[in-house]
This record gives sequence, C-alpha cells and structure tokens, in this order.
Amino acid sequence: MAIHPTTLIDSKAEIDSSVEIGPFCVIGPNVKIGAGSIIKSHVVINGHTTIGCNNEIYQFASVGEANQDKKYKGEPTQLVIGDSNVIRENATIHRGTIQDNGITTVGSHNLFMASTHVGHDCIVGDHNILANFAALAGHVVVGDHVILGGYTGIHQFCQVNSFSMCGMGSMVSKDVPRYVMVSGSPAKAHGMNFEGMRRRGVSAEVIRALRTAYKTVYLKGLTLESALLELEHGDMFHIPEVAEYILSIRHSKRGIVR
Repeated sequence: MAIHPTTLIDSKAEIDSSVEIGPFCVIGPNVKIGAGSIIKSHVVINGHTTIGCNNEIYQFASVGEANQDKKYKGEPTQLVIGDSNVIRENATIHRGTIQDNGITTVGSHNLFMASTHVGHDCIVGDHNILANFAALAGHVVVGDHVILGGYTGIHQFCQVNSFSMCGMGSMVSKDVPRYVMVSGSPAKAHGMNFEGMRRRGVSAEVIRALRTAYKTVYLKGLTLESALLELEHGDMFHIPEVAEYILSIRHSKRGIVR
C-alpha cells in the first residue's frame, strides 16, 4: 500500500492493499476503500463511508462528512460510492439522514468536477457529469447519463431523470423528465438531448418519435394529463424510449419543468 507518511488513517479503516493515498489526508475509522482507488493529497474521508474500486479523489475533497441538515444529531448514517468515479478538487459528498433511508448513494463512472456538492440522502446513478459548482440539495435523485452544467442547482426532493441535461446556471425546482434539456432560472424546458442520443446510437426513428412526444407534452397546449393520455393511446407507446419518457413524467411527485 502506497501511503504518504503524513496521512492519518484510523486503525479501524478498511483499505485495500492496492490503494494509493497521498500526503496530508485524513481517513476515519468507519471508512472502507476498494482496490485500485487513488486518493490524492489533503482529502478527508469520514463517517460510515464505503468507496468501491478504481475511484480517484482529488485534493481538498470532503467525502462522507456529516450532512448539513439541522435535524442531524450524529446518527451513524452512510455514504456508499460505487466504482470508477472521479471526484475533483473541493467536491463535497455528505452522508444521509435518518429522516430518509439513512444512505447517500453514488453509482459508478461519474465525474464530479471541482466544487460540486452532493447533499444528504441523494441517489446518483451511473455515467453522470456534474460540472463545476453544480449542487444537489438533499434527497435529490439523478438517473444515468445526466449532464448538469456549471453552477446548476437542484432543489431538494427533485428528480433529474436519465439522459436529461441542465444548462449552465440552471435553477431546477421541479422534476426533469427523461431526455429533456432545461436551462434558466427558474429552469424551463428547451427540447430534448437529441445530439446526445445520436452519439449513443439511438435510431432516427426513435428520435422522431421522441420529438413528437415532446411536442405533445410541451407545445400542443394540452393539459399534462391529456397529453400523456394521447401518447399512451397512440401508435408510439410501444417504443420503449417513448414509454420511458412518459413514465418519468407519470412518476413525478413535484411536477415537471415546463
């Protein structure tokens, strides 16, 4: 194990022998770090925090620290992080609260750029990008392949569904449906992430269907319920991507960005 002599590691921490830890880091007693992970310098990892394999955490990041909820009284809540994530400088990821499930969860293959924040009880999926200063308040759910532009703020309890995108400086206080692009303060919908779909090999037929589905919800002047019923009884509902788009709206508890 390559550990710099200036780093402080509690004897109860469980760290794989292949982990590299740079100078002036602090690792708490209930921390577990998986194989192949690299912890740069001046990183603090605290709490009941489990970090998977091949993660890379840069200097001055704070991972697994006590959350900022005033109701928190030091309960042994958790942070669980998957594999192959990159957590850049000054990023903060907090553990959960007992008012929720007690766990903040981060999946795999995510990029958290400098000064990003993941609040308590968030659930973050896989292959997401949070650009500089993007912040998730408590209890936020982020799907897979989501991009949050710099300085984006997501209100507590919001859902940002898979393959969606938030432009720089977006202030999001409602749910973002699957595939939809939003921007502004407050955020408003501005089409779908069609370019991202093309890069992932989504067919032209599916893109046309999603374009029609988007127009039905956002541009036809229908009530949301009428638009969803029209789509559910139409010819495109058999297309999985369209059905997933509809479900992401149906499952919204806060209402969607419009």
